[in-house]
Amino acid sequence: MNAPGNLKIYLGYAAGVGKTFRMLEDAQQLKAEGRDVVIGYFEPHDRPDTIARTQGLETIPRRIIEYRGSCFEEMDTSAILARRPEICVVDEFPHTNVPGSERPKRWEDVQVLLDHGIDVLTTMNVQHLESLNDQVAHIAGVQVRETIPDWVMQRASDIVLVDVPPRALLNRLERGVVYSRDKAERAMLNFFRESTLVALRELAMRQVAHEVEHRSAPHVEEATSRILIVLTAEPETAMLIRRARRVADYLGAECFAVVVRPDGELAGLPPEAREALERHLNFARNLHIETRILAGHPESDVLLDFARRNGIKQIFLARPRTTSRIPYLHRDWIERIVTGAPDMQIILVGVRSGA
Repeated sequence: MNAPGNLKIYLGYAAGVGKTFRMLEDAQQLKAEGRDVVIGYFEPHDRPDTIARTQGLETIPRRIIEYRGSCFEEMDTSAILARRPEICVVDEFPHTNVPGSERPKRWEDVQVLLDHGIDVLTTMNVQHLESLNDQVAHIAGVQVRETIPDWVMQRASDIVLVDVPPRALLNRLERGVVYSRDKAERAMLNFFRESTLVALRELAMRQVAHEVEHRSAPHVEEATSRILIVLTAEPETAMLIRRARRVADYLGAECFAVVVRPDGELAGLPPEAREALERHLNFARNLHIETRILAGHPESDVLLDFARRNGIKQIFLARPRTTSRIPYLHRDWIERIVTGAPDMQIILVGVRSGA
């Protein structure tokens, strides 16, 4: 069995900062050193300078997939495995594959390459990191749909921040270097506002600083802190999960997500509430959070008993609405948790209206 390959991520804060250009420059340097490098997927975006950096690098042909009467091109993971290069260049890490592909996400394809001992160079922007989804929505006014779990980035052996000042990026945009002029004009009225780019750039810098600190911190065999997330059927629970996961990453803490039901089953809930809870449980599992459905009554006592038995230091709760799809989740229930856990930190997460 091969040792797992190394993942190197070129991280930026917006399209056009130069992630792909830098990645291809490094790939050319590796080839010059005698390494076996191929391009698994490259998105040219009609940028001549970037396209020129692919010259002399072997490119694995893409796989053609037919979907709803149209043909789409995706990275051919099987062909790359058959070629067995030492290093593979893969652009646009968070990309969602067209239905009919072997795996839903390109980052999952990359995991397969890594598992087979192939080193991967890849690109992404900071707004595609799952735990930052809510912050990015607040900054940019858009909900990013293509995301990667934080644990994927944490497994990268190297993260390179590719950075240009926002004003320089806007100058590139105005000159038609990033997009066609028509598309560039629309972009500057929306996502590419200078205030948005400044905030996203700061987010990218903080993320890289956190990753560097995380990698340089001494290894601790057992987490010194544990966090508990109380899941409900409310839509803001996804935001609660992301926020708690991010805090857990900063603290190096273990993270649990629980639902409390008198009978320990979701079957007795209305279909809409049951489906929402199942969706939130799956989302937590995708972020490598351990999930449980706890049984017993009163629910507040069950929750606190679980917290004490598992050494929980912080409990994350959504601030209750006037009404809730789960009957026991109201302000009195929250007060019982707060009163019953003077030894724990209770974090109530509020939600902006319309979030």
